Amino acid sequence: MYGTNDRPVFVIDQSRCIGCEACVQSCMECGTHRGQSLIHLETIDRATTTQTAPQVCMHCEDPTCAQVCPADAIKQTEGGVVQSALKPRCIGCSNCVIACPFGVPKYMAELDQMMKCDMCTDRTSEGLKPMCASVCPSEALWYGTREEFAAGRRGELIREFHFGRQDVRTLVYTVVDDLAPGPLDVLADHARSWLDDPFDLEENGR
Repeated sequence: MYGTNDRPVFVIDQSRCIGCEACVQSCMECGTHRGQSLIHLETIDRATTTQTAPQVCMHCEDPTCAQVCPADAIKQTEGGVVQSALKPRCIGCSNCVIACPFGVPKYMAELDQMMKCDMCTDRTSEGLKPMCASVCPSEALWYGTREEFAAGRRGELIREFHFGRQDVRTLVYTVVDDLAPGPLDVLADHARSWLDDPFDLEENGR
């Protein structure tokens, strides 16, 4: 159990994922998810490796999903947790699904509502770990204090990302080997195409 003064953090270490899907199954059991799994288990490169990686909502400090919602259905708690769209307000437009830099929100057609990881608010508000972090056997998904992490884990914690021109700071941390390079540049190895500048404005300085 964690108290309010403990300030626990949610951590993803993609390199530890073993693809067991325990997180996917446990996510369905969270009381606020109505039997839906709101976690993504991604396959890195199916043709060359069996490596998988979990992806939960990163809970951005300035959430794009909330910015683009025309119905003001997506709210953020005082603790920084970005919640699923409010059912009475959500119009199912999927703006949030498209806008999220991490590709997290899911439109549930049977509910006509956008839903996403809410960090198991019903559990974390009472000092418990999120369901996925409580069952992950390899601790790819981890929840605890920064002191506990430093005492028992390798790596550094980072929560700053670059997506092209967009800088994103998140509530959820990612594990990296070294903090020296600075924020994670998600598109660093992205091959540039004409779609990045379809009117050739950047190259000609217009």
